[in-house]
Amino acid sequence: MEKRKRILVKFSGEALAGENGFGIDSSVLKFIADEIAKIVKNNIELGIVIGGGNIVRGVSAAAGGIIKRTSGDHMGMLATVINAIAMREALGSVGLDVRVQSAIKMEAICETFIVGRAQRHLEKGRIVIFAAGTGNPFFTTDTAATLRAIEIDADMIIKATKVNGVYDKDPNRFVDAKLISNLTYDDALKDDIKVMDDTAIALAKDNSLPIAVCNMFESGRLLKIAQDDFSNCSVVKN
Repeated sequence: MEKRKRILVKFSGEALAGENGFGIDSSVLKFIADEIAKIVKNNIELGIVIGGGNIVRGVSAAAGGIIKRTSGDHMGMLATVINAIAMREALGSVGLDVRVQSAIKMEAICETFIVGRAQRHLEKGRIVIFAAGTGNPFFTTDTAATLRAIEIDADMIIKATKVNGVYDKDPNRFVDAKLISNLTYDDALKDDIKVMDDTAIALAKDNSLPIAVCNMFESGRLLKIAQDDFSNCSVVKN
């Protein structure tokens, strides 16, 4: 039997907040669930990682000097679990079979991450949401997404953002900003281009894992990328 395509989608926590800037917007959850359903119904295996910035970011929590960075990052990991549970419920509401696996043990809420179990879930057509980052402080959810994608042998990562991809300058500030359709990993590591953090990019480079950056709010875009249509987005690869 032909191997099904397997992808991992990384959502920012901030995107879940919608226009509110904080918390979880149920209309955004519903939109994402509908977009994810399109992918799964096309026989594509799917993992998901969600950030926690709509609730708390470890670096920001530690900025005032009262909370240590390690504790701040632990707070951020817990925020990703909250988002993962919300996403599980949203996906379940449209008939999808979902499991949440956490890098930190919390058996009363979700499964603990075990790569073999995650792979079996994916093979059975279940979506797996990977929560709590890598389980270690000082690592971002970008790095967690890349690590999990490698561990589950994903064909690519899709980083779903609020813009169409990577630009030569900030598209929110400059009307003449140009979309960069194709980048190498070395391009992505340059200081003036922020695709993912350097650790995530280095991991992707070492494992030849392509990264597509796209606008998560463009209906059908995630499915198009999953089907190798890379128009109107940016792709990082060798």
